[in-house]
Amino acid sequence: MKHLKIKIPKNVSKEKVLKYFKRKDFFSFLQNKKENKKLIQSRPYYPELNDLYRLRQFIIENKRTTVLEFGTGWSTLVILSAIIELEKKYLFKVNKLRKKDKFKVFVVDNEKKYLNVSKKRIFKYKKTIKDSKHNINFLFSDVSFEKINNQFCNLYKKIPVCNPDFIYLDGPNLFKIKNSINNFTNKHHDMMPMVANILNIEPFLIPGTIILSDGRTANMIFLKNNLKRNWIYIHDKKNDQNILYLDEKPLGKINSDFLKFYKS
Repeated sequence: MKHLKIKIPKNVSKEKVLKYFKRKDFFSFLQNKKENKKLIQSRPYYPELNDLYRLRQFIIENKRTTVLEFGTGWSTLVILSAIIELEKKYLFKVNKLRKKDKFKVFVVDNEKKYLNVSKKRIFKYKKTIKDSKHNINFLFSDVSFEKINNQFCNLYKKIPVCNPDFIYLDGPNLFKIKNSINNFTNKHHDMMPMVANILNIEPFLIPGTIILSDGRTANMIFLKNNLKRNWIYIHDKKNDQNILYLDEKPLGKINSDFLKFYKS
């Protein structure tokens, strides 16, 4: 991975990950031994701390400024915290660069329930994440079953208006997709999500953009095979993560300045 122009977070011990989240006080139940035991047993809907820590490190180490998240959950809280951390450290530098959505998170989900859970969760941790309203935008959107390049896929009917330098793919809920084509649908336990909206916005993405998913390998391979520009694809089997990096020459001075900022 030496040829890469992005930083891949190093693996750290479970103890270090737990220590970080306890210090942040995001997961108060970690203080409880019984809850810790449940977490180790990987009960459903418990946050996967290693994945969340690596997500945070991807954003921090690569100095991302605008995040688009498909789906919402514990990841939204961690992403927002990382963006605010970067804003405090680099706002002065980034203010000199031409960009409207500086240190912002845009979230789209096809379940109002989980959007509300994320909003309440962020409000709950307002002591840790202060004055974060200007940093985050939530959008509800239905997801449809469609065709792109004669391949079945999923499309959010609405997506946020932004040009992200980091995209986190973590949605949608397949069983909230209503339609089918030729009697076929991926609303089935043996199927997997196949989000395609990134193909629609690819022409606007700037060199240096990172796309990350935890799992969702089929979806990332689908994107890799259908994206038109020069993307580097990495399948990190050990951490079950997939990474796409837009490796192209700068589009102009503004993009060049940002690429220099990422590296600095």
